[in-house]
Amino acid sequence: MRKTAAALTALGLAALVLTGCSTGSSFAGQSCPTQPRSHGLESSVTVKGEVGKAPTVTLATPMKVDKLSVDDLVTGKGTAITTKNQPIVVDIALYDGRTGQQVGATGFDGSTQLSDIGTLAAQAPALGDALQCATQGSRLLVGFPAGAVSSGAAVAVIDVQTVMLPRAEGALQYNDALGLPTVVRAPDGRPGIIIPDAKKPTKQVTQTLIRGEGPKLTEKDVARVQFTSVDWDTRKVVNSTWDSSAGRIPAAAGLVGQTVGSQVLLVIPPQDASQSTGTDGNGTQAIVVDILGIDTTPATQ
Repeated sequence: MRKTAAALTALGLAALVLTGCSTGSSFAGQSCPTQPRSHGLESSVTVKGEVGKAPTVTLATPMKVDKLSVDDLVTGKGTAITTKNQPIVVDIALYDGRTGQQVGATGFDGSTQLSDIGTLAAQAPALGDALQCATQGSRLLVGFPAGAVSSGAAVAVIDVQTVMLPRAEGALQYNDALGLPTVVRAPDGRPGIIIPDAKKPTKQVTQTLIRGEGPKLTEKDVARVQFTSVDWDTRKVVNSTWDSSAGRIPAAAGLVGQTVGSQVLLVIPPQDASQSTGTDGNGTQAIVVDILGIDTTPATQ
């Protein structure tokens, strides 16, 4: 069971799973809409402690929360959460609004796994609403009305520990390579791959399409990515993560040395597939990979 789910399960929610629940669209078609604002919650709750460490919380009970509310106790300067399948790590401490007692919490110790807004919102829509537009390094004080996560009102302190990029971000790179696929991009960054009428490569080809400004991937790193792969012969999409949660893959050949924020085109013959991306295939594939970040969290269980 994911540690992020521990606090929520105490209020009767199911365990959260990283895969399969999220969508890739921006919130309400915007890059970052307005977060629900506070309705006087901060005056009734005292929160002590540093961001990233377990908080000490005192509530003036019984708490009355009429609607979802959010106070930014600390506003981080990192990346903002702007899409539903953007990889994030959040630590949560939950409190019963009637008694003020803590009913569950994650570790606040670096052990919490990556998730995303879509996955969290699938179990508790109000939690997804509270986190939209939050930035890495922030501490949020969230009030949940009765019925949102439990039968009664609840209060949560949420630390936004990690927010990875939603898509490749960086400088466009010029590539003078005839006979290779052309990549076009939708406004949300989703790539389209156009296979040329040309002889397919017999050896792996790597092109950097966008060069990000983040750290370089090493052979020991595990990357969080969005990718789309297309079969060279059929021109059909073989696989894509853009409609689900971001993928977690080792930094294989072709990605080692690439920087976070980069978009990379890989053309991979079937004999090179396993050693390049871990992706099996019966034919040559063109794969566009957006490198969102380096995953240092525990492996999904």
